[in-house]
Amino acid sequence: HNYDAGARTSLDEILVGASRTRSSSSLVTDSAAGATAFSCAKKSYNAAIGVDPEGVPCGTVLESAKQMGMLTGLVVTSRVTHATPAAFSAHVVHRDMEADIAVQQIGDYTLGRQVDLMLGGGRCFFLPNTTEGGCREDGRDLIKESKQYGWEHVVQNRREFENLMSQNEGTLPLPIMGLFHPSHMNFEIDRRRNPEQEPSLSKMAEAALKSLKAQAKSGQGFFLMIEGSRIDMGAHNNDPVAHVHEILEYHETIRVVREFVANNTDTVMISTSDHETGGFTLGLQSDPKVSPEYLWKPEVIDRARVSTEILTKKLIAFHSDEAQNEAKGRRRRVEEYIRTEILDQGLGITDPLDDEIEFLSNPDALSNDYLRFLGHAISRRAYLGWTTMGHTGVDVNLYAESSIEDSDHILERLRGNHENTDIGDYMSWYLDLDLPAVTERLVKTADKWFKHKGDFALNGHVHTIHEETGN
Repeated sequence: HNYDAGARTSLDEILVGASRTRSSSSLVTDSAAGATAFSCAKKSYNAAIGVDPEGVPCGTVLESAKQMGMLTGLVVTSRVTHATPAAFSAHVVHRDMEADIAVQQIGDYTLGRQVDLMLGGGRCFFLPNTTEGGCREDGRDLIKESKQYGWEHVVQNRREFENLMSQNEGTLPLPIMGLFHPSHMNFEIDRRRNPEQEPSLSKMAEAALKSLKAQAKSGQGFFLMIEGSRIDMGAHNNDPVAHVHEILEYHETIRVVREFVANNTDTVMISTSDHETGGFTLGLQSDPKVSPEYLWKPEVIDRARVSTEILTKKLIAFHSDEAQNEAKGRRRRVEEYIRTEILDQGLGITDPLDDEIEFLSNPDALSNDYLRFLGHAISRRAYLGWTTMGHTGVDVNLYAESSIEDSDHILERLRGNHENTDIGDYMSWYLDLDLPAVTERLVKTADKWFKHKGDFALNGHVHTIHEETGN
């Protein structure tokens, strides 16, 4: 990707405004509240999934679109039970209730199955605790149960995904569930090293668009939410390598979607972020006593071949294995492995400092410490800066495009600076949805299917380090 100075990307060409990202509980939102602002057009508290600030279920644009007779889809690279896809397709008081989210996503709640196409990771929350690779605490096999809600097709790798498409004239039969990884799908830079396991985001998006269009009846239409989920996670890791390759793949996905919009009338595409992550900057000045050079070095990032997430796992595994070997010569073996396998072949760093080797040689360091250290080692050399491993409260860009004849008028409501809830309001307005009617149905039957805040606390759900490392 050799962009010339002044080059405009597929997103730059359709910038229309910006979005303010605060939640009801904080100036810095998490992904759950950020996605709920889009899906329910309501501010809610951090960790809320499809519920209002009081923890009451709120109807989503996806559910309302389904109730209006449209087809619906979710395409992500995170677990499908993760914050953003969950906020469009489920209602729980805390984002860590991923086992409950999966139950609702297959259709086991008051509205029944609301999603026709769901592609991403997160297979473990659909498998019982008796199955290897399952992470549910109960014995429910949701893949088996999903058949009673119409999920006739479940694919688990790229080969099955592509075979199913070839059997159906280049489209996917609906309903279709693709669960391509036990947890989050791999970072794009790592996925390409083993491409037969997982499709890329752009290929999933292309397949989803073709399939939904092909199976939508005349005048039916569809609603599709696509998320480049791991852009955020690369930034949580302060890993500029994973981060930039995720962004580039998202740009390719935007190109695919824009091409679809251009060739299909009455279509609107909106692209935005739920928040910024990492406080990411170009032109790092780490020493206040030195005059800033105002530069950055992309060639440093270009030399890297793998994410710091993979390198951290490799380093931990190496230290574990090395502990079983004889002590004689250990220091030499450890330092040589770090220099070659981790720094040189992994990140393209050929000039490691003594203190870098020393830190990475410590077998007792925490995985998050290795992760951040590796990210900052390459960021420093590229003159890239990070202020946090979490989110920030800055406004984010808002992009949109339409194939409608009077597209300028249709997109006018999105121009300028908006609250994130305005995006949910816009989708509801354009599709002529009735979110309050869906909310009423959800609330009326909540006692039969919904776990209230007290239930979540009493049941002691397992806490996941959901965004700090993406786990």
